[in-house]
Amino acid sequence: MSEPTRYSTQPIELPLNLDREPDPVEACAGCFELAAVRDRARAVGDWTTVSDCNVYMRRHPEGH
Repeated sequence: MSEPTRYSTQPIELPLNLDREPDPVEACAGCFELAAVRDRARAVGDWTTVSDCNVYMRRHPEGH
């Protein structure tokens, strides 16, 4: 078992993600549904679902 740290450590700096959210592909019902779910999730503060929708939308164009 390791010993606990007994001194202050420097904070961890995480990178700032400045990527834009993906836009739905024109005339694609799947993209527009993901965008609608993302908007509803954002309205209630469900950031996990917002992030998931962004991932699905980024991967979705591979199927077009």
